[in-house]
Amino acid sequence: MTCELILGGARSGKSGEAERRAAASGLAVTVIATAEALDDEMAARIRRHRADRPAAWRTVEAPLALAATLRREAAPARCLVVDCLTLWLANLLAGAETLPPGADAEALPRFRDERAALLAALPALPGRVILVANEVGLGLVPETPLGRLFRDEAGRLNQAVAACCADVVFVAAGLPLVLKQG
Repeated sequence: MTCELILGGARSGKSGEAERRAAASGLAVTVIATAEALDDEMAARIRRHRADRPAAWRTVEAPLALAATLRREAAPARCLVVDCLTLWLANLLAGAETLPPGADAEALPRFRDERAALLAALPALPGRVILVANEVGLGLVPETPLGRLFRDEAGRLNQAVAACCADVVFVAAGLPLVLKQG
């Protein structure tokens, strides 16, 4: 298994970099989409992303059960592109606003279980897996406790996933910078 993490900010080119790597792999590609079309603007974004990808690529939606989806879809002759871990994290943090002050997301059973399942699954998956995530910790400190929790958990998730991956790339202004090459 080859596992790669592509990090970057909003509109940095990280999804495009992941798609270029997937296309260059020569493998059948399946995109694991974590976004949900909860409003018209997000639905339009999802349609645009699908239209931009090659017609032969499959898309599987996994807003919550990412590890189970990866285990089901991974195969030696397949490349999976997960776009993106940050939206998946946001989906898992539903209910976090009810946590007591200072609590971390480990107090949310679904978050704790799904995150652990993902980190356990990654090293054992056959084929190639390219994960896309936002690097959200480069900006201002969020104003709200929920915003700070999200930022902190995104950073922790990115670190844990990067430790599982042979290759890690940071994309800024459409330019890939290799952080780790295995």
